[in-house]
Amino acid sequence: MIVKTEVTTLPASTPVAHPRNAGMALDLGAVRAVQVNTEASNRRAASLPGRRAVKGDAQSAWLLKAVTCIDLTTLNGDDTEGRVRRLCAKAVQPIRTDILEALGMADRRITTGAVCVYHRFVATAVEALKGSGVPVAAVSTGFPAGLAPHHTKLAEIAASVADGAQEIDIVITREHVLTGNWQALYDEMRDYRAACGDAHVKAILATGDLKTLRNVARASLVCMMAGADFIKTSTGKEGVNATLPVSLTMVRAIRQYREMTGAKVGYKPAGGVSKAKDALVYLALMKEELGLDWVQPDLFRFGASSLLGDIERQLEHRVTGAYSAAQRHPIG
Repeated sequence: MIVKTEVTTLPASTPVAHPRNAGMALDLGAVRAVQVNTEASNRRAASLPGRRAVKGDAQSAWLLKAVTCIDLTTLNGDDTEGRVRRLCAKAVQPIRTDILEALGMADRRITTGAVCVYHRFVATAVEALKGSGVPVAAVSTGFPAGLAPHHTKLAEIAASVADGAQEIDIVITREHVLTGNWQALYDEMRDYRAACGDAHVKAILATGDLKTLRNVARASLVCMMAGADFIKTSTGKEGVNATLPVSLTMVRAIRQYREMTGAKVGYKPAGGVSKAKDALVYLALMKEELGLDWVQPDLFRFGASSLLGDIERQLEHRVTGAYSAAQRHPIG
């Protein structure tokens, strides 16, 4: 069985063809004009799982694509250096060699998009991934609540960049969104972008805390105006994390921002995306709403830990006809 696919071998740390989002002046008129039809968004989102059914070799190809877009993540209070090193080893070789050989993909270099850890483990991950081309992403700015003093948040970003993080996942102050203080959100995000320097910055909106899709859309637009390279749904610690209606709202905000500025901003659903079938739905959403550029790791990531294990199980089922136990596909 040979899977013919265009799975990217581009490591996320490789310079991409499009420039970073430079941001723009805050346009309060454009922000306040944003409205979202919640009922229509929910209907569109509900239709997505049934709109695209990929099977056989095509499904395997899309699942391998999904692997390259994963930020393989561990953000637990009991994380250790050993766990992080094992996670990094999995990021460099995410799919077992025998499965890749059976799929006719043994000659392709497939890695995850990044490894995502707390600042405490950035240096460990950088060392473990040296020479692999897989970048380290660090959660920052008082993750997950984002309520640390502002100067502390900026210092945390600087420390992670100094330790070698190439991507910084920041959390916004939700209060700014809930009170409509868009200038404060813009100023905060501009400071984060400046502190990141050459490191790409992903703005975590914690959408489960923002109450309405309109708030999600407006916060997305403000963060992009302030220079966010990616917008991201969640920390994974909220009661509600990535959902399809929220994702639809955010990717349409990305499309609006591109129409306004010409800049391409990435998208990262995080929290709750744990099954291979869900990954396929998200990839279909990105392709339909934004185009093929947004199913590449420089513009799309899953924030996930268990997703990779389920994808590997599905790929093994493709080549053997049987589902294996989850423990045969350890992550970290």
